[in-house]
Amino acid sequence: MSAAASAVPTSPRSFLAFDFGTRRVGVAAGNSLTRQATPLRTIAAEGNERFAAIARLIAEWQPDALIVGVPVHPDGTPHDNTRRAQRFARQLHGRFRLPVHEVDERYSTTEAAASGARDLDAASAAIILEQYLHNLA
Repeated sequence: MSAAASAVPTSPRSFLAFDFGTRRVGVAAGNSLTRQATPLRTIAAEGNERFAAIARLIAEWQPDALIVGVPVHPDGTPHDNTRRAQRFARQLHGRFRLPVHEVDERYSTTEAAASGARDLDAASAAIILEQYLHNLA
């Protein structure tokens, strides 16, 4: 039997992705089978209210991992929002004990706006997630 024939296919994995902002967080869902993401909603809350809303989404969608878009300058250098998004990613991991992956989110909002998205934050989260899904092995 060849190695390929004996390989066990991996189960599809599901993900929630976040486009972090200090006032709003866009959320999208997707999976490794279709490698497509769907914008879900924007959470316009801060602090514990924000994390309570995220907890409800995690309970509903039961993702295997979380994806956070991390903004950087066009040349790739970090700025204040880079550090804020990374802190948010650490908070997600600490609160929900799920793997959290960071994705460079340069131009996701611009791309969402160009597509005519009604909810820019959720559409940006979907773009971030699809970028992650397309880079899966």
